[in-house]
Amino acid sequence: MASSTPVRAGAGLLAFISGPASTARSHTARTAFRQYQCRRHLSQTSRAWQQAAAATATPTPPNTASRPAPRSPAPQSSSASNPPADHALTPSPLHSLTDGLIDPPPTLDEHEKQVDWTRSYHGLSSTPFSPEQGQLLMAAVDTNDIEIKPDGILYLPEIKYRRILNRVFGPGGWGLAPRGETIVTGKLVTREYGLVCGGRLVSIARGEQQYFDPDGIPTATEGCKSNALMRCCKDLGIASELWDPRYIKGFVRDHAKEMIVEHVVTKKRRKHWMRRDDELKYPLKEVPGGQAGQVRKV
Repeated sequence: MASSTPVRAGAGLLAFISGPASTARSHTARTAFRQYQCRRHLSQTSRAWQQAAAATATPTPPNTASRPAPRSPAPQSSSASNPPADHALTPSPLHSLTDGLIDPPPTLDEHEKQVDWTRSYHGLSSTPFSPEQGQLLMAAVDTNDIEIKPDGILYLPEIKYRRILNRVFGPGGWGLAPRGETIVTGKLVTREYGLVCGGRLVSIARGEQQYFDPDGIPTATEGCKSNALMRCCKDLGIASELWDPRYIKGFVRDHAKEMIVEHVVTKKRRKHWMRRDDELKYPLKEVPGGQAGQVRKV
């Protein structure tokens, strides 16, 4: 009997555990445990969203102790930020013409195809001009075109040289190319030019012109250019008679006269040469009986 009692007790326990009531209790426990886990998960998720919202609304201030304070820009001086009101209106110092004109000829790039007339001698003596052009260039000068200066020097006005060149080569078929800067001295303007006809160099000469006042330097530069043209035309035979002493003597003998003239205002007297067919103009007047001779010594 004693031994059968434990057996019955164990069998009863197994029946209790495996019975319907025990199964129901186990299911209830598992359900409660799952609900607890779900509530805990929701609580943790809610707490995480609250922390994220708080971090967005109130950002964490930067650590100013580890970063140096930004350096404020140095204040600019008033002269640099705010220039004087009259600075733009202040004229630049004027360049004195007596110091030179600063007009060097343009420097051409080595890849340019045009001729650099400041250095080139392109076409010089390559071929003569046509016989028709030669006759026009070396034609005898008309005595009516020759002028005489008060000191007795004969000359052909520069416009006559230009007309001859235009007649031979046509307008635009010739030109003067400067070969250096304009040099201005105390009383003189000079510059070197090259005469180019038909795309080739013909002659080179240096022109010069005197001036008496700095305001007359621009006009003197034009006179310098005309003087260079006259000298270049000597190589073409234009008005070559004016450099022939024999011709000069004959012209002076036949077409010129010398006299003593007096300035009406200053009363100064001097010798004066002029053409026979010209008239003396104010403020000069001829002194009666003061004729110095008909022929000028050359």
